Amino acid sequence: MHKIELPKDKFFEKVSAQGFALTFDDVRLKTGYSSVMPDDVSLESKFSRNIPLKIPIVSAAMDTVTEHKLAIEIAKLGGLGIIHKNLTPEEQSFEVSKVKFYLNGLINKPKFVHEDDTVESIINRIKDKKYKFRSFLVLNNDKKLVGLLTGNDFEFCDNYNLKASEIMTTELITAKVGTTLDEAYEIMKKEKKKMLPLVNNEGRLCGLYVFSDLKRIKSGTSPMYNVDKNGQLRVGAAVGVGDDAFARLEKLVSQGVDVVVIDTAHGDSKLVIETLKEIKKQYSSIDVVVGNISESESAKRLIDAGADGIKIGQGPGSICTTRIIAGIGSPQVTAVYNCSKIADKTGVPDCADGGIRYPGDVPIAIGAGAHSVMMGGVIAGTDESPGETIFFKGRQWKEYRGMGSLGAMEKNKGSRERYNQKETGKSELIPEGVEGLVPYKGKLSDVIFNFVGGLKRGMGYVGARSIDELREKADFHMITASGQKESHPHDLEVIKEAPNYAPPTKREE
Repeated sequence: MHKIELPKDKFFEKVSAQGFALTFDDVRLKTGYSSVMPDDVSLESKFSRNIPLKIPIVSAAMDTVTEHKLAIEIAKLGGLGIIHKNLTPEEQSFEVSKVKFYLNGLINKPKFVHEDDTVESIINRIKDKKYKFRSFLVLNNDKKLVGLLTGNDFEFCDNYNLKASEIMTTELITAKVGTTLDEAYEIMKKEKKKMLPLVNNEGRLCGLYVFSDLKRIKSGTSPMYNVDKNGQLRVGAAVGVGDDAFARLEKLVSQGVDVVVIDTAHGDSKLVIETLKEIKKQYSSIDVVVGNISESESAKRLIDAGADGIKIGQGPGSICTTRIIAGIGSPQVTAVYNCSKIADKTGVPDCADGGIRYPGDVPIAIGAGAHSVMMGGVIAGTDESPGETIFFKGRQWKEYRGMGSLGAMEKNKGSRERYNQKETGKSELIPEGVEGLVPYKGKLSDVIFNFVGGLKRGMGYVGARSIDELREKADFHMITASGQKESHPHDLEVIKEAPNYAPPTKREE
């Protein structure tokens, strides 16, 4: 929280007094005395009041960026994925469930069948729901746990007309509600059981532990996983405003979503604020992040309305044309600074959304005041992002488009709503984004490794041991076009490109 003047305050006051607003290419962090080794820093931060991050990186809620595959991988790396809303509420909640059930540390609502269900009906359910598992707990008509069906039970069943009660295993090892992950692990090891149902005093099913997931968590192979108190990966989801938000929320909450993002192009608007207040009224236990904004007054209004986090950025994305089409917006570094000054007074985390191109942009964004950064184009070309890899002009690419692009808005009303065009006919849409291709980048983990590495080194130069220290110690130089050019490799022909650097395009030069 801002109780004293920070080094960067004077810098931004001078810039503002001259009528300038700055973005990443306009500034560089000042270096200072440091006893900090880059690999010894802590990258822990927050996306919202109650949602922690082990690395301050969040994936954008875009239909060419974040679905369950990328959300799973980024959570395993310590970040957070936000599932986009160019899906039906049912499809979006299913994507969330895939992330939440990836580890299954504790399954609060395990899948079950009834003792009177036939084997045929259960197998058809597996096919219809596309379940990748074949083990089910069996309940009686009083909703009490009476047995277990496994893949072996199905495999050795010759008569699909038999009921679950006729082929299930009845010798079960159970535990009481409240059994911790560590306690469950020891019980399952001792009894050599792969599943441990939790039951209450009446024998009714209340939860389930799966041994393979507990072992993965306990083995030490996942110290960086961003998991909730039940050992499940964290995940967020985007919602709109009004009826759309609540249609989604009911299903998202039932699947255990950790945080929702009211995702609009203009967060400081009446319907957004009304929706925020109503969500906090109906779902007081879930964090709500709101965006997007770029002015300090907007940050104050959203925080006063109950926002648990704010998302900053109007038009900085590589596929966004909002600033050109609508003529609005603030360059991103200035926007982050101005909004964070307000957010810091209340302890509400803020996320810098958009404009990130190079690893060095991340320490700049955080130094300007952000608690985390949201990435879209940088990770759109990875293995885990939606879409197929294509060959074009002799190299591999993946599709990347703005949620305000014509294609995205024509496909789904979620995009139209984001840009206040929900009721607009398809022939009358005004796009605020473009569609394009980004180079194929390989594994998400390799991309994140380079961006995390750049952040660590930036922190080392500044002398910051933590994200909060970087936000407090950061100060800036404003640089000229010559300074920008000097910052890149120059006066030579590059014969071998580094994995964490791509030269600017001719247009950028």
